[in-house]
Order: sequence, then structure tokens, then C-alpha cells
Amino acid sequence: MSRNISLIRSSKLAAVDYAYASVVPAGMDVIFLAGACPLDQDRHVPYPTDYAKQAELCMDNLKEALQASGATLTDVVYTRVLVASQNQEDLVTAWRAIRTQFGDHDVPSTLSGVTVLGYTNQLVEIEAVAAIAPSLDDKEA
Repeated sequence: MSRNISLIRSSKLAAVDYAYASVVPAGMDVIFLAGACPLDQDRHVPYPTDYAKQAELCMDNLKEALQASGATLTDVVYTRVLVASQNQEDLVTAWRAIRTQFGDHDVPSTLSGVTVLGYTNQLVEIEAVAAIAPSLDDKEA
């Protein structure tokens, strides 16, 4: 995790596997990522009935977008996980696949069931916000 980002927990709230808030100090670059979709290189959505595998592919794509932005999973300060299902068990399956990849970085997150997502056979999408120290080019500008 960036040494400047604070993940906030509260003993007065229910014990959950994510922080309740995050604080990004002034001066950091904030990165708003497009929703990470379970698209392969050919723009296909594989695993049309597997929430966990689609969640894992979303995470692979999220990590690639973060890397292209100069960030990693530990720089993420918020996620929203969208799961196309009315079944809470499907949401939990996707969440566990995603949460596992974040490891000790228990980023604040929202998990929502939705009726449909943008691509045919898409079951999962992950929105994320990250923060990194400004680049040297930014400091010189």
C-alpha cells in the first residue's frame, strides 16, 4: 500500500473484511479506472456461467490498467463490484475471488447485484479508484 493512503476502520461498526473508508492526502494523483470487464484479448467474454472465473479475469484486466497508470492493487482506494445476478450467493462468489487478490489491502468496496452488464454473457465488472504519488514530470510542471 502507498505509505500515504490511509484505510479507515472503526470498532464501532461491524467487523467486515474491508475498510470502511480511505483517505488520500493532498498532492497525490487520483486515477479513475473504467470498469474492468471480463474481456479476453479478442473482446470475448469467456466463462459465461462462472462468476469466480469472470471475477478473476476482471482482476487481471484491472491490474493491467493499473500498471499502465503507474499503480498497483495496493494503490486502490475504492472499488465497486457489479454482479449480474439476483442471487446473493453469486455476489459472494465473485467477491471472494476479488477479495483474495487484494490480500491484506482491504480496500473499501461496494458490492451490488444488477440486472445486466454491458457485454453479452458478462457477469462481473469492477470499478476502481487509485491514488499514487505524483510523477516527477507533474512536480516540474
